[in-house]
Amino acid sequence: MEPAFSTSVDNDKHRLLRRQLRRIFGMEIEPKGNLSTLLEAVSNSYYEADSERHLLENALEVNARELTETNKKLRLIIENTPAGIVMLDREMRFLFTNQRWLQDRHLTTHDIVGKRYFEVNPVTPSHWEETLRRSLAGATESCEEDPTVQQDGRIEWIRWQAHPWYAADGVIGGVILITEDITERKLAEEQLRIAAVAFQSRDGMLVTDTRGTILQVNQAFTEVTGYRAEEAVGRTAALLHSDRQDATFYRNMWEAISREGHWEGEIWNRRKDGGVYPEWLSISGVRDPSSKITHYLGIFSSISDPKEAERKILELAFYDSLTGLPNRHLLLDRLQQALASSTRNGQFGAVLLLDLDHFKTINDTRGHAVGDELLVEVASRLRDTLRETDSTARLGGDEFVVLLEGLHAEQIAAATIAETIAEKLRAAISQPIPLLGEMRHITPSIGITLFCNPKEDADTLLRQADLALYQAKDAGRNTIRFYNPRMQAVVDTRVEMEAGLRNALTSGEFMLHYQAQVDANNALIGAEALLRWQPHGQAMISPADFIPVAENSGLIVPIGCWVLDTACDQLAAWAHNPTTRNLVLAVNISAGQFRQPDFIDHIRSALQRSGAHPTRLKLELTESLLLEEVEKVIKTMMALKEIGIRFAIDDFGTGYSSLAYLKRLPLDQLKIDQSFVRDIAIDADDRAIVQAIISLASSLGLHVIAEGVETEAQRDFLAAHGCQAYQGYLFGRPAPADQIDKLIHTRSTPHACLF
Repeated sequence: MEPAFSTSVDNDKHRLLRRQLRRIFGMEIEPKGNLSTLLEAVSNSYYEADSERHLLENALEVNARELTETNKKLRLIIENTPAGIVMLDREMRFLFTNQRWLQDRHLTTHDIVGKRYFEVNPVTPSHWEETLRRSLAGATESCEEDPTVQQDGRIEWIRWQAHPWYAADGVIGGVILITEDITERKLAEEQLRIAAVAFQSRDGMLVTDTRGTILQVNQAFTEVTGYRAEEAVGRTAALLHSDRQDATFYRNMWEAISREGHWEGEIWNRRKDGGVYPEWLSISGVRDPSSKITHYLGIFSSISDPKEAERKILELAFYDSLTGLPNRHLLLDRLQQALASSTRNGQFGAVLLLDLDHFKTINDTRGHAVGDELLVEVASRLRDTLRETDSTARLGGDEFVVLLEGLHAEQIAAATIAETIAEKLRAAISQPIPLLGEMRHITPSIGITLFCNPKEDADTLLRQADLALYQAKDAGRNTIRFYNPRMQAVVDTRVEMEAGLRNALTSGEFMLHYQAQVDANNALIGAEALLRWQPHGQAMISPADFIPVAENSGLIVPIGCWVLDTACDQLAAWAHNPTTRNLVLAVNISAGQFRQPDFIDHIRSALQRSGAHPTRLKLELTESLLLEEVEKVIKTMMALKEIGIRFAIDDFGTGYSSLAYLKRLPLDQLKIDQSFVRDIAIDADDRAIVQAIISLASSLGLHVIAEGVETEAQRDFLAAHGCQAYQGYLFGRPAPADQIDKLIHTRSTPHACLF
């Protein structure tokens, strides 16, 4: 019989075995009985532990899957929540943002990586800094309505909360911001408040749906018709009809409304007590964002009172319905009176003609409603700025006239006063205008003519002011110009030149000259195509004279198409010569040409027809073009970039480049304007600007070329500071294409002026 385990093992081994069993199985096994009994107990304990381990592993796997799925759902919720969410550390550096927050600010993840909150949001209100500091101290902050001004000047309203978040050790690790854009809600509330005030007009008002059912009326409606709101709402406007107009009248009225969205005229209606009365009625369609009419607004006033009828007739005849300013008819009458008064008292007066710069762009891109609000605000600012003795009128569109009387008996003194007033008007109009939650900037161009001559008439003065306005526009807009007799001669010359340009397109009077572009080793790398015009039998006309005329007349578009076609033909010809096949040809593109709907198609067609390689064509764009309608510009550039076209900014540094936009544009090159190169050897400011441009281009990974290089000193300075390419008289004057071959053959002569 096998001896008992407890007697066959000594005490030390007994204790050692127990420790091993505890370590292996994690449980207490009493070592008593014989060996087989012990082994059976050990085996049972092992299988029980193994079973528990498998159950635990399965449970962990299920929990991990559930946790992953929960994290995915949580991430999906966070990314799709209508609120923006930002997680910041104690240094206000970004740890996390959801897509809503980025989209609301037109940012990408790349824009915030490694940055602090106030680096990305430089225009954040100052009180936010204190708010975030309090949150880092443990406070939860919130605001239901907070107006913020964006970098582009727009006002946005946000609702936000700031919460501290805690690390595992219980210490505050940073701040979580939750923001919600409530701009649309605020705008809607603003519009409702405005509408509520407007609805209390002394004129009767009613709002109907598209079927004519009355939805709302004002107190003046009740006073005129006798119907209380509860009696009118829910019924159609037919309850007001009298028998004075037949079905044909109403059919014609609604056809006009359907066609034009508006109708105005005299109509006879019936009061609740049965009395019939005449009224002046204006019906306008109210459109939704898709331009579909959803409601009709009717505004009427009784004209049974002779005084009210006279007021309405005078208002329609002599005042602008939108701004309330005198119209052209009343202006001419006042101007004739001012002329007579000026002749009697010997005091000079002045006519100022104002035109809003780029108003059409705002009207086309933001809608006529915004354009109308802008005109109303401009009219208000004119009234507020003028003297009591002055008057203003709206001629139509975005043109306003200001009539100044009794300025001075001396012409120079009168001109000084008129210019001072014009400058005040220009400054007042140029102030930012809040429109639908956005700050809009508009500037005026102003033309001035003086009068103190009995032989002058109102129409003549308006024509003179118009000529002066044209000069102001031509001088770059947002400026003031006086009329003088020489203006007429300039206009006549312009008209003649425009006719000549039209003829030049069909008579083959245009040609392209080419100016060499070289690299740092003085090797020819390409050329710029420059337009030249030589009328038959006449001297060549300077581009400085005819290009502005072409741009103002719209002829720059067909002329630009001719330039592109001719440049592509030249590239194709160079491709057949081993010495010129790699040359890049730069072509200037005007803003008018770039914005044409078929611009991309025309370039593709020109390349395909000529056989020119797209990578050899470089389009030079101006800074002003790139800053207007940025998204459309980028879309057009990207489409051309895909086929290999290169891009450069021409005359860089002379405009108002936005670095935020600059980094988004698919550019290849910056072209330093010759105005900075001209005095680079003697002007410290020019040197600093050039160095800054080269440094900027380097940081953006862009190539740099300097134009207008005429001396070795200019070239050496540019080379010493990293400029990679050059263009100017030092390397060659613009000349016909056959001179490029001569230039190639003389490249061994450094900096030779070859043509």
